[in-house]
Amino acid sequence: MQKYLFKNIQVVNEGKIKSLDVLTSGERIERMDTSINTKAAVVEINGEGKHLFPGVIDDQVHFREPGLTHKATIYTESKAAVAGGVTSFMEMPNTVPNALTADLLEDKYSIAAQTSLANYSFFMGTSNNNAAEVLKMNAHKRDVCGVKIFMGASTGNMLVDSHTALDKIFSESEMLIATHCEDERIIKNNYERIKKEKGELSASDHPLIRDEEACFESSLTAIQFAKKYNSRLHILHISTEKELQLFGNMLPLKDKRITTEVCVHHLHFTADDYEQLGYKIKCNPAIKAPHNKAALWEALLDDRLDIIATDHAPHTWEEKQGSYEHAHAGLPLVQHPLLLMLYYNQLGKISLEKIAEKMSHAVADCFEIEHRGYIREGYFADLVVVDTTEKSTVNKGNILYKCGWSPLEGFTFPATIEKTFVNGNMVYGNEVWNESVKGSRLLFDRK
Repeated sequence: MQKYLFKNIQVVNEGKIKSLDVLTSGERIERMDTSINTKAAVVEINGEGKHLFPGVIDDQVHFREPGLTHKATIYTESKAAVAGGVTSFMEMPNTVPNALTADLLEDKYSIAAQTSLANYSFFMGTSNNNAAEVLKMNAHKRDVCGVKIFMGASTGNMLVDSHTALDKIFSESEMLIATHCEDERIIKNNYERIKKEKGELSASDHPLIRDEEACFESSLTAIQFAKKYNSRLHILHISTEKELQLFGNMLPLKDKRITTEVCVHHLHFTADDYEQLGYKIKCNPAIKAPHNKAALWEALLDDRLDIIATDHAPHTWEEKQGSYEHAHAGLPLVQHPLLLMLYYNQLGKISLEKIAEKMSHAVADCFEIEHRGYIREGYFADLVVVDTTEKSTVNKGNILYKCGWSPLEGFTFPATIEKTFVNGNMVYGNEVWNESVKGSRLLFDRK
């Protein structure tokens, strides 16, 4: 594989920005120094005026394969991810069939090995009656990212509301347990009440139906189970100010047993945006009133919220139309999370160093990913070259999602993703693709 030498590039890594030369060899970073001269055959990349970020690791995506490939495939969405600087992803089990057995889970890994342009891992799914299969994952701590529990509304057979099932998984699983926390009973009661009052529901009713209380009560339940058994709990897509009282920042991330994720859409949109965007931004948990966004930003910056993800969940344009009950919940986002955070950097909201921490370093630490998430000698060369002076606008012509739309259409970012390297291979460079080398299965350094 080709060697690359990045010259005089601003390396954003481990809380600092330094002008460095970076040499890659094969899949790995060979050397980092103030100046590197080599007689070896290299492709030199002029880094003047550019920034080098560690590849983004997205711990929550829905790539819809198998079974829902009219919406997306692992190939199409991993390509979109790479174009956005996302070099590794962890995908959710609510595909068709649901990934509820070890064999079905491995089927997804087989697809990814053939088609994914980014590095990959897949969560094992849980139901009310598959605890035995879930516990098989205890033998796969090195090569499976975790188990996923929908502790709230879910499609298919994936709502886990059995106390017995939850007790068994939290008490016996040695894996990281990732949870979607919304209380089904509260959601149902809210829906019936508001439907009775209004008759016809609209997009703006979504955060009233899937409200703060539904999120809080479910997150509290998950935490109670985790504390009872000292389980390794990771609560996904925190969306409310109220939930933040449940989380602390007194311990370093590596020592936390309970960690949290916030998604880019909850940091960007508010309930005020339903008027203009309608069901384009319908998702679960719902985008809520503006005070929640402000609180999420504060908690992200003070480390009560540990990592940033997308919860990329594409649906066809047709599936997003119609009545409240018909319009599917979920947004396609994996092509633009880094650019969106660079927009907030321009606004003075978050530093470049903090972006690298929350989108790469912290994800690697949270999941104990082996040799990724940092720009270090000996680590995999998952790297993103960013031009922070060149603007880019989202439009139909440059959206790579199979669904063909984005809630960010028309939005202009202050930066451009220029090149993305996955395991030392320049998969994407100045809108030119090299798809000859596929991504790798993520490995985890867990005891």
